[in-house]
Amino acid sequence: MLDQLKIKLFGDGADIEQMLELATKPYIRGFTTNPTLMRKAGVTDYVGFARRVLAEITDKPISFEVFSDELEEIHSQAREISSWAPNVYVKVPVTNTRGESTEEIVRALTTSGVQVNVTGIFTLPQVETVTRALEGGAPSVVSVFAGRIADAGVDPIPHMTKALEITSTVPTAELLWASPRELLNIVQADQIGCDIITATQDILAKLPLLGKDLAEYSRDTVTMFYTDAQESGFTLEEATVPS
Repeated sequence: MLDQLKIKLFGDGADIEQMLELATKPYIRGFTTNPTLMRKAGVTDYVGFARRVLAEITDKPISFEVFSDELEEIHSQAREISSWAPNVYVKVPVTNTRGESTEEIVRALTTSGVQVNVTGIFTLPQVETVTRALEGGAPSVVSVFAGRIADAGVDPIPHMTKALEITSTVPTAELLWASPRELLNIVQADQIGCDIITATQDILAKLPLLGKDLAEYSRDTVTMFYTDAQESGFTLEEATVPS
């Protein structure tokens, strides 16, 4: 079933060894990371980390994120990061922490040839604003956090379907389903025609389950329960507690 997916599957993380291993997989079409994932992976040298990754992965897009909260510095950081390699996309947040829009920065970057990945997007008005800013620019990505939208109790399917209608008006923009929570999200994103989906290692590890026969899966599950009970030495006799 994996080879039937039309959607581009990107690895999401900051463990270099995992990234290099995934880069050998033909079904992994690119990579994304962010400061939170980098911190979790123990990265302390941002530039050194990026340089090492880019030295090894040269034929697939990789998104690195700016980390300033000041609009002017976001712009300058984006230009610096974009200069590192031709396959770099620069992740620019849709707003800073004060809610100030980065629309003008995104427009300036994309029209000057910088490949941007606008991140942290949740609402459809944000999708509209970003898509408008990307019109006529370089190849770009619009990252909508469908997984977190679902965490808020909102069905992401109609939300992402509408987002796709918006981004499809700009041929150079691709819609990315960000923060998936389960393997099913890859199938859902593919079915609605989303361009890209990111997946962390815990989700990627489940890829062999795609299309698995459910009767066989049921038997495997029952076997797991039985085996664990046997190896635990469970009985229905009450254990004697020493006095």
